[in-house]
Amino acid sequence: MESPTFFLQVPNSKTNLLGALDAPWLHLHDVHQDAECEREESPCYMLTVRIIRMRNFHRQDLLSESDCYVSLWLPTSSPEKFRTKMIPNCKDPVWNEIFYFRIQSQVKNVLELTVCDEDFIQDDDNRIILFDIANVPLGKPFLKKFELNPQKQEELDVEFTLESIWGSETITTNGAIVCRELSCLEVQINRKKRRKMKKTHSKHVKCTLKGSFEETQNISVSCASSLHFTDPTPFYYAKYKQAELDVLLLRKRSLPSFCSCMSCGREVYRNKNLTLPVNTFPEDQEVIKEDREFNLLFKTKDCTSGLDVRLGFDLCTEEQEFLQKRKKVVATALKRVLQLEEDLQDDEVPVVAIMTTGGGMRALTALYAQLLTMQQLGILDCVTYLTGLSGTTWTMSDLYNDPNWSQNDLGEPLIHVQKHMEKNKFLASFAPERLKYYVEELWQRHKEGHYISFTDLWGLIIEAMLCDGKNHNKLTDQQRALTHGQNPLPIYLCLNVKEKMSNRGFREWLDFTPYEVGFQKYGAYIRAEHFGSEFFMGHLMKKKQESRICFLEGIWSSVFSVNLMDAWFMSVSSEDFWVKWARDRVTDLDESVQNTWTHKLPTRVQYPPDSLASVFQDIVMWRPAVTVVPNFLKGCSMHNNYLESEFSKWKDCDLDSFPNQLTGAEDHLFLVDNAFAFDSSYPPLMRPQRKVDAIIHLNYSSGSQIADLIWIFPPVITQPLTKASEYFSELEIPFPKIIPSKEEENNVKECYLIGDKESPETPIVVHFALVNDTFREYKAPGIKRSPEEMEDGEVDLISTCSPYNINALRYSEKDFDKLVKMSQYNMQNNKDMLIKALRLVVERKRIHKKGQKA
Repeated sequence: MESPTFFLQVPNSKTNLLGALDAPWLHLHDVHQDAECEREESPCYMLTVRIIRMRNFHRQDLLSESDCYVSLWLPTSSPEKFRTKMIPNCKDPVWNEIFYFRIQSQVKNVLELTVCDEDFIQDDDNRIILFDIANVPLGKPFLKKFELNPQKQEELDVEFTLESIWGSETITTNGAIVCRELSCLEVQINRKKRRKMKKTHSKHVKCTLKGSFEETQNISVSCASSLHFTDPTPFYYAKYKQAELDVLLLRKRSLPSFCSCMSCGREVYRNKNLTLPVNTFPEDQEVIKEDREFNLLFKTKDCTSGLDVRLGFDLCTEEQEFLQKRKKVVATALKRVLQLEEDLQDDEVPVVAIMTTGGGMRALTALYAQLLTMQQLGILDCVTYLTGLSGTTWTMSDLYNDPNWSQNDLGEPLIHVQKHMEKNKFLASFAPERLKYYVEELWQRHKEGHYISFTDLWGLIIEAMLCDGKNHNKLTDQQRALTHGQNPLPIYLCLNVKEKMSNRGFREWLDFTPYEVGFQKYGAYIRAEHFGSEFFMGHLMKKKQESRICFLEGIWSSVFSVNLMDAWFMSVSSEDFWVKWARDRVTDLDESVQNTWTHKLPTRVQYPPDSLASVFQDIVMWRPAVTVVPNFLKGCSMHNNYLESEFSKWKDCDLDSFPNQLTGAEDHLFLVDNAFAFDSSYPPLMRPQRKVDAIIHLNYSSGSQIADLIWIFPPVITQPLTKASEYFSELEIPFPKIIPSKEEENNVKECYLIGDKESPETPIVVHFALVNDTFREYKAPGIKRSPEEMEDGEVDLISTCSPYNINALRYSEKDFDKLVKMSQYNMQNNKDMLIKALRLVVERKRIHKKGQKA
């Protein structure tokens, strides 16, 4: 095998990389364009950062001046953090040190400059400056004075230079997320022939490529020989990022021991380190680095291919095909329900959705009952989408086991669920044979490569409470229920949060359909069967077996993941409290940029919390149970103009303006129950691509599900609707603003029709509250109860001692029957309201059609 024996010199952090980067092997390959997103040639730049000086640095030490240095981190260019030298006992240090970063022009590059005070025990991070490189003009030096403390005239002087360099990179983007080119570095080893082999018990090579998918891997030299190399060990990394491979040669040798047993040996290590820049490796050519005992062989390969993450804000092809099939079913049902004389044309068929809230077993039971009632009224076939969270996902996942559930008699599933509601949940869930089953299932899940958490156990407990045995169904199996458009499309919802942050600071909706799982905020989706598998830079790297539906139910209803900050905020509902204790201390330095709608982020200074505040934050932000899954956006960067893309429609958190801390920078997703934000499953229906015209809001919450769980404050029945209205109003997404007032809370009606008097873009909402209003006196619409039947109309839904409290897992036959009959009655009693709403949206569609023709 013929291989070059040269090796290029390793550049350090202060070496100009232009020569190494302008090599002929950096030419790109054409990539086939994809309809879901854009693939384009995008130039790269060389950013030069000169740290000049600091003035009037605030003293951290009590007895002397500070020992100051500045660290630099640009994660979109390099995973490494660089730093200046430390200047001791000086409040006006001067460095004049230069650092180089190769950056992608279409990526949002935010440089983090940390002013530090070196200390014997632990360095103090004094300030963190967040500077958007988009503020640097191309082709000329840009001097920036960061005024850290104007009162004390504390300033940091930095000079930036941005220059064009040879070559470009093919990126894939939807305007919010950027996937860069992927390369693979293969490492192999062979051992040299030696006349006399030294006695060595074990020897291996530890390779680390920071920022790669694998990060660190060990290669056993025992597998190498003088005739053959070891099998290739791959590292996948972003092709045009500054990356260095650290090679640690570990030599473990046994020496004689003086212990009494004389059989033990003392092990010593003699290590040797190599640092090799992967940017200097020619593509598809072998490079050998010779060591005294063995050779290292490197080869880089281009991995440019189609992405496994769908980047696009449009609906996936499967959902679009489903909508065409479902439209025919809906058109026929509407003609029958509304008693229309003519068939509806395709552009006259409205999109109607059922939106449900959480509420544990109460939600599970009531949803069965109300779906049965809508089926009997002929309205269920008028529905295109069915969304759920928490308890309603248990109903949905059970129904979709039957491919024709909405066409069959729903009375049978209701009888079946009654049997499970009446059984002893403790015996069903914690019998000895069941505990053994849990251990076996969790161990099997571990062997499949999944992360094990309490929510996995919770999912198995849900299975025990609601199923007769093991449920083998998976989310993708529900595609059978959509083949002919015979049922509404189910959408399940949960939240992605930060591990040590309240959802007020960071939250993102993650929705699940039988087709795909993804973030509407980023316009990024993966196939449903790939949820839980490992991705990097938009590519599927390690496929894992698809999870059974019970494990997803554990995620969707993980009400145990609330932290103290979330609970406290819900109890006091005070933004002042949140600002004081939960948000990072951040100051905007560029006030002129702050309020302008531009892709340039303002320069900010972040003040890290002190030690005591960090301990307090760890306590109040700790979540007792959270689901950890591999992040399918790992390695992806934010587009330079991401705040002007579709992303901006869902920008609602503090961290949305901190791209270095968004989801692409995380290795894992941290998933919790959606009820921690607001207890409704509206967000997937508000995607403009779904064009939802009417929403049947089935409310099973007595206010906030979490408040209901821990009894924080008196219930507010219409709170989910109120919070949704406030939320979408802030995002400027059309949603009814005229909703039941707080004054009406003491006398909540069974049904409200809202949005009908607002703009045509506003969806009409029919809100069904789970309340016992006229059901007390009427056993059926228009039929009063006799004195003997009055007891059957007493249904306690809101007291802490209610049999329907969210903590209740078992209902008596009598309580179950009351809840079912009341849920059915409320819908039957307001049938006219439902039909009116359907008639209104059909009329709106016809008016819109006439307007287009005119």
